[in-house]
Amino acid sequence: MSSRRVLKAAQAIREVVGMAILADLKDPRIENATITKVEVAPDMRQAKVSVSVMGDDAKQRLCVSGLQSAAGYLQSKIAKRIDTRYTPRLKFELDMGVKKSIELAKVLDEVLPPEDLPPTESLDARAEDTELEELTDQEEE
Repeated sequence: MSSRRVLKAAQAIREVVGMAILADLKDPRIENATITKVEVAPDMRQAKVSVSVMGDDAKQRLCVSGLQSAAGYLQSKIAKRIDTRYTPRLKFELDMGVKKSIELAKVLDEVLPPEDLPPTESLDARAEDTELEELTDQEEE
């Protein structure tokens, strides 16, 4: 279990890196990137930053390499924000969670039958018709 201090540092790193991507970094390789999570080592010397990038595999790899080349600048911004003995060294990795969930949704759409249910009004009308038929059958008997 991570300590509260490590969790606070991870949150601060996530905020600093996310804002730097939006406002400060001018590298054309870094586009459509979102920081999904940050894991900080217990000794606070390393931080693994998970990044979700929209685009094909080449764009994703290019963005991660752009972020890795900007790691020194980002570490200096983190050092200003958190007061620790060591500034965590950043390692960027691609988060494939979003891509996998989209692929899973596509597979489920192919496998599961389509939901062609009639609107609720027609279901109500069918129920009323059935009740009417039952009543008329009872009256005839």
